[in-house]
Amino acid sequence: MTPLNLPQYNINVRATSDGTMQIFDSLRNKFLVLTPEEWVRQHFVSFLINHKGFPTGLMANEVSLTLNGTSRRSDTVVYNSSAQPLVIVEYKAPSVRITQKTFDQIVRYNMVFKAPYLIVSNGLNHYCCHIDLENHTYKFLPGIPNYDEL
Repeated sequence: MTPLNLPQYNINVRATSDGTMQIFDSLRNKFLVLTPEEWVRQHFVSFLINHKGFPTGLMANEVSLTLNGTSRRSDTVVYNSSAQPLVIVEYKAPSVRITQKTFDQIVRYNMVFKAPYLIVSNGLNHYCCHIDLENHTYKFLPGIPNYDEL
């Protein structure tokens, strides 16, 4: 897999009997097929937990939502202590450039979640913005804040 612009962690991977590689998702507590996007997700979740102080119990991967009558899944949602969405994260494979289309996708998801922070990462480049939901403005942050700074 592609080396990422994220700290290393104790990666738990295995091969199935048919040779498919799997990676362990600690939030869902199960092994998943190791795709480039899943590689990014697991590294980024580890980064948030181990380096940014995000509480594991307030995080979920592949959160279902309904947008304009269509079922979708948000890659990661981080909640506050009142169980309200605080951050939504969208991952792309390292080979996928982050474009306006990526931001459009996460903004559409945020029409449902109404989280004040959005993060997009392909494992190489990471973007975080704060959304002022009342004034309908946004501001890109210079990095990913610690959980206690949100």
